[in-house]
Amino acid sequence: MTLTTGSGGTMSSWRMHAGKNRNIDHHDGDLPDVHKKLPPSAGEDRAMLLGFAMMGFSVLMFFLLGITILNTQREESNCTVIRTHIMDDWMDCAFICGVDCRGEGKYPCLQVFVNLTHSGQKALLHYNEEAVQINSKCFYTPKCHRDRNDLLTSALDIKEFFDHKNGTPFTCFYSPDNQSEDVILIKKYDQMVLFHCLFWPTLTLLGGALIVGMVRLTQYLSLLCEKYSAAHRDEVGGKVPYVEQHQFKLWSVGRSKARSREILRWWPD
Repeated sequence: MTLTTGSGGTMSSWRMHAGKNRNIDHHDGDLPDVHKKLPPSAGEDRAMLLGFAMMGFSVLMFFLLGITILNTQREESNCTVIRTHIMDDWMDCAFICGVDCRGEGKYPCLQVFVNLTHSGQKALLHYNEEAVQINSKCFYTPKCHRDRNDLLTSALDIKEFFDHKNGTPFTCFYSPDNQSEDVILIKKYDQMVLFHCLFWPTLTLLGGALIVGMVRLTQYLSLLCEKYSAAHRDEVGGKVPYVEQHQFKLWSVGRSKARSREILRWWPD
């Protein structure tokens, strides 16, 4: 009877130990691993940095282009020449004549006054947007040099061109949001320029957002894979002690029966 009791005590202690191990293995890989965040790799960090840099650069491009181009949009209209005039006071200018040589000169200021057909407003005509920014008093700003006769001849040729218009309407561009009397003859920023200025920043912004989204998706899928791998390990780890326990139980019962028959055989009648 002592042997049977000893084997039963051994089996009971083994059951308790196996149950504890199974519970510990089950709880070690359950909820804590699900919410654990995997550390990002160096490649993911670089990709995220590239994506955010692309998005920041595109936003900066939108901001700069919005100031320089979108605010200078003008609508088309018709203009007729009222009069042309060369100012008596010539404008000062500077030019470069060599490596260490800088000179000063003067150029004639040609003024072309036109009438806007759609509103009847009198305005001062300029060649393009840059001419308005450089000198808002003159039609254009020629390249500065010392030959005053050449500068004057160029201004007279342009004056003669507008004088021969004889009230004939021609296309010009004005700013509807600006109440100034400045209109331009040629638009520097046409529709194709506006398309490229909006297309490339938009493409850069979408590319950066796509890179960040793909990295986030990869991290989520990696975490999901780790979650299911941990759950599978817990499931396999919980089944193995149960099979071993069942095999040990069958072996203990068989051994106990064999010893009981041996004791009864030698027990005196």
